[in-house]
Amino acid sequence: MTGRRSSRGPFLSTLTRSVRRTLSPAGVLLACASLAAGCGVVPGATGGSGDGSVTVMTWAPENTPATNKPGMPAMARAYARWVNSHGGVAGRKLNVLTCNEGNDSVGAAKCARRAVKENAVAVVGSYSQYSDSFFPPLEGAGIPYIGGYGVTTTEFTRALSYPVNGGQPALLAGLGKELAPHCGPVTLIRPDSIAGDELPGLLNAGLRAGGHAPAHDQRAAEDATEYSGQANQALRQSSAEPARTGCVIPALGERTNIFMDSFRRARDAYPQVFTAAVLGSVDQTVIDASGGKSGPYEGSYLTGWYPVAGDSRWEPMKKVINETAFGDNRVDPQDAGVQTTWIAYTVLRTVLEQIGDGEVSASTVRRALDGGLEVRTGGLTPPLRWRLSDLLASTGLARLTNADVSLQTVRQGRLVPATKGFVNVAKTLEDAG
Repeated sequence: MTGRRSSRGPFLSTLTRSVRRTLSPAGVLLACASLAAGCGVVPGATGGSGDGSVTVMTWAPENTPATNKPGMPAMARAYARWVNSHGGVAGRKLNVLTCNEGNDSVGAAKCARRAVKENAVAVVGSYSQYSDSFFPPLEGAGIPYIGGYGVTTTEFTRALSYPVNGGQPALLAGLGKELAPHCGPVTLIRPDSIAGDELPGLLNAGLRAGGHAPAHDQRAAEDATEYSGQANQALRQSSAEPARTGCVIPALGERTNIFMDSFRRARDAYPQVFTAAVLGSVDQTVIDASGGKSGPYEGSYLTGWYPVAGDSRWEPMKKVINETAFGDNRVDPQDAGVQTTWIAYTVLRTVLEQIGDGEVSASTVRRALDGGLEVRTGGLTPPLRWRLSDLLASTGLARLTNADVSLQTVRQGRLVPATKGFVNVAKTLEDAG
C-alpha cells in the first residue's frame, strides 16, 4: 500500500443486492493555497457585525488527490446570494467566508484560525477529516461547528459540535445490521487512514447485532488509481463459503468508482459475491456513467442520511440552486455534501430568526442551540435539537441527536427509496458503544 495516512473517512455506505428480496420498494470561488488566498467571501457581502451582517464560514477540500467536496462551499455561497437577494435573515445580510482546507491538517487549522480572525459566529455545513486540527481554534474562540459532514467520530463528541446527521457511525452500524441475515462472508474495503480505522468496529457492531461474524478488514490507499489486487482479494475472501452469498463493501470515497471498475472485471469468476456501493460517491450521475441498469450498481442497496434526491422534500433547495447557482456543476442536488450544507444553513437560519433583533455572536448562537431550539427541515431529517436531554449519549457519541438512516436501492438504473421512511439505529450504536 502506498500514500500517506490521513484521517479522511469514506462516505455513505450501502446494502447489497441480496437484501433486495426482503425490502419493499419505495423510494465561484477558486481554491487558493495560502491562508490569505484560501478563503473567499460572497460578492456584495462585506464586513462583520459592525455593518449589520452576520459572518459565518464553510470549508471543504478542493482540488486534492483524495476526497474533494467543492459543492459544499459553493452551496453555501449560493445560499447566501439567495438569502441576501430576499432581504437577508431577520433583516441581516449573510456574509459567507469559504475556505479550501486542502485535505490537510495544516490547512484545516488555517481555515479555523481564519474563522476566528474574521469573527465568524459559526462554521456551517463543512467537511474536514482533520477534526483534531480545527476544533481547538474554534473551541478557543467559542465558535460552534454546525452540520459537519460527519466524517469523523470526533464531530459527535466535542461540546461545540452540532451535527445534523448520524455520520459514518449511523451508516455503518445500520449497514451491518441489514447485511447480517443475508450475507455469508463480508469484506470491507476501506481507506488506510485514521478515519478509516474507525470503520470496521462500526460495521461489525451492526453485523454482531444480526448474529454475524466480523467482516474481513481490508485496507487500501485512498488515492490509488486502480484496485485490481484489492478486488481479487476481496472476492476470494467473500467467496470462502460457496453455498452462501458473499458481500463486498467498498468504502473508499471518491475512489469507490475506481474500485468498482476493478471489481467488475474480476467478478465473473465469483458469481456468488455481490457488492455494495457508497452513496455520496455513487449518485445518479455515476450510476448513469457506469452503464445504468446494466452497470455494476444495479441491485445495490444504500444507506443514506436523507431521502433520495428525487424526493419532493428537496424542492426548496433545488429552487435556490436554480435561482443562484444555475450552471455551476459543483452544486449538484444529488451530492450528500450539498444536501448537508443546505440542512446546516437551515439550522443557522432558524437560529438567527429566533435571535431576531438581539445580538448575534458565537455565544448567542450557542445559547440558542443549547437552549432547546427545535429545527424542522421539511422532513429531510427528524426535528433537530441539541439539549442534553435530546442527545443520544448512551451510544458513546455524546453529541449525536439524529440516528436515522434511509434505505435506498438502484432499480432499473435509477436510485429510488427501498423502504418508506427512516430506520433508527440508536440501539445498534448503543450496543457498539
